Parts: sequence; C-alpha cells; structure tokens
Amino acid sequence: MENKKILSLTGVSKKFKGIEILKNINLSINKGEVVGIIGTNGCGKTTLLRIIMGLIYPNEGEVIVDGNKVLPGLLGGLPTNVGALIENPIFLQHFTGYTNLHMLASIRNVINDDDIRSVIKLVGLDNNNKKSVGKYSLGMRQRLGIAQAIMENPVLVLFDEPTNGLDSNGVEIFSNIVKSMKSKGSSFIIVSHRKEEIDELCHSIYKIDGGSLTILRDLDNNDGVQ
Repeated sequence: MENKKILSLTGVSKKFKGIEILKNINLSINKGEVVGIIGTNGCGKTTLLRIIMGLIYPNEGEVIVDGNKVLPGLLGGLPTNVGALIENPIFLQHFTGYTNLHMLASIRNVINDDDIRSVIKLVGLDNNNKKSVGKYSLGMRQRLGIAQAIMENPVLVLFDEPTNGLDSNGVEIFSNIVKSMKSKGSSFIIVSHRKEEIDELCHSIYKIDGGSLTILRDLDNNDGVQ
C-alpha cells in the first residue's frame, strides 16, 4: 500500500461560546489506515468529524483532505471524496431506501443504479423492499446510513458509532465492509464506545480528553494499550 497521506490536521482548535472544545489537535492518516477515537460523551469527538467534513470550521488550525485544504464558504474547498455517518442518519421519511440513496447519488453523479443496488445488498437490506424509510427499524436505518457513507467509494470514511442499533449480523457486515475497503485503499476514522470494535478494526487508537487528542495505540510502534 502506498504511503499517501489522506488526512492532515494541524493545530486544530474549536470554541463554542468561548469554551474550548478542541485544543491544538494534530492528526495524520495515510491511505488504507483505520483510526479509532474514543472519549466520554461531549468530549468533542463528533465536533472533530464535523470539522473534517467541512460542516463547521476550526477557530485555529488547518485541515487537509486528500491534498486539498478545507476552507469556509460555499466556494471554499469542501472535501468531496469523503463519506460519513455522523450521529443519527437522516433520510427523507416518505421515500424508500433506494430512492433516498438515488437522490443523494445524483448530487455528484459518480455512481449508477446498479452501484446503488449493490451497496444496498452489501449492507444486508432488500432492494425489493418498498417500505418507506419512516417505517424502518433502527437497525435498518443504520444499515442504510452505512450504505450512503460508502456507496461512492470515498478515500476517507468517517463513522460515528456506526454499529448503534445493529444486531450481530449487522456488526459482522460492518466489520467486513471496513476490512474490504481498507484492503482497497480507503481510510477510516471510527468513533465508537465499543472497545472490541475499536480493537479489532483500528490500526491506531486515540482518545480525546479535556479537548486534547492523545494516542493510546500505534501498531507500527507497539505503543500504548493492546
């Protein structure tokens, strides 16, 4: 696997109402790496993912995704080849899962109907199910959320509690998807409270505490907890 840098955060800090949520965050992820981030509720994990996506912007610091600097504004350098499932997936309630994915795919128009049907099958949903998303169970919504995050084969995927609501089969499917996409060069950040999930899938593990990011494990250097 080539050692290409996919994500670089340098000196990233974020304040809300004068309170510093993230402090001088530095993080680098190469092609095909899976990074886990843990921390207590409200510590800033989701805020960090939103900054990487360009949904919010840091007060200080620089974010570079796949060689492009993330900049504010409609004409800014928003990352385009990033997939994400952040917090609860939001879909149009009165449409089917396929229709929701089709409408999202039409924004960039880089995948076709067959690709959409393939990813729906991949996450364990039924393409022939005409049920509207509003009638989906929590697990079905989560599977659809995973599908929308990965359907365009992004170089970087951000997952926030991705197995929330999934049964054991769904958890196994998710794990296999990450391993398969990693082998093909996609990189991941996974935020999860499930230690076994982080330990199994992640090359490096970080913790956010008091707004700071510290490394707990790096398999290259055999550092930290095992």
